[in-house]
Amino acid sequence: MANKKKVLQVAVIGLGRFGQSVAKTLTELGCDVLAIDSDMKRVEAIAKIVTHAVQVDATDEESLKTLGLPNFDAVVLATGKYIQDSILSALIIKEMGVEQVIAKASSALHKKALEKIGVNKVVYPERDSGIKLAHSLMSMNLVEYLEITAEYQVAEIIIQDRFHGKTIKEADLRNRYGVNVLAIRQGEKLNVIPQADDVLHKGDMLVVLGSNKDLIHFSQNC
Repeated sequence: MANKKKVLQVAVIGLGRFGQSVAKTLTELGCDVLAIDSDMKRVEAIAKIVTHAVQVDATDEESLKTLGLPNFDAVVLATGKYIQDSILSALIIKEMGVEQVIAKASSALHKKALEKIGVNKVVYPERDSGIKLAHSLMSMNLVEYLEITAEYQVAEIIIQDRFHGKTIKEADLRNRYGVNVLAIRQGEKLNVIPQADDVLHKGDMLVVLGSNKDLIHFSQNC
C-alpha cells in the first residue's frame, strides 16, 4: 500500500485581506491551517473555514509559544500594518525555531529588516500574491502559475525523478492527473509543440494546463 501523503500544516498570523486569502486558499488545497489574529471578529469570521482559529497577540511571546508553531511546516506572518509589531513577531517566531517563515512587508525597508531577522521569504500585500503564496507552499515543484479562470490555471512545474526518462505518452499526464502539457523547457531550449514521444528529464520545466486541484496533485507527485 502506498504511503499516505503528509498533510501540510501551516499557521497564518494576521487575518486581514492578505492573511484571509492565504488561509482560505491553503484550506481549499487540503492543508491543515491554524489562523491567528488578535481581533476576535476576524477569528470568528474564518473559524468555520480553516482547521483551527485562535485569538492571540502575535507580539506576545508566551502566547505564541503555546501554539506549538515549530511543529508546523510553515508560518505565514501576514501582519504588516505596524512595522514594529511585524518585526517583533518575526523575531519571536524565528527564535522559537520555526524553520520556514514567510512574511508580508509594506515597504522595501520593512522587507530588508525581515530578511535580516532570517525570514525565508518576503512578499508584498496584495490578494493575488496571497493566492500565489498558498499555491507555492503546496509544492516546491510548482514554480509559477497564471489564473485563466476561477478554476483553471496554466502552471510551470519542475519534473523530478518519477517521470525521468519517460515519454509524454508513457507519463500519460492527461489521464492520470488531468493536466495538458503545453510546452517543455529543457535548459535554454523551449519546445512549444511537444510530441507524444518527447522524453522527459529530471529538472525539465513543464508548462501545463489544468484545474487548481489537478495541478497541485500533479506538482506533488511529479
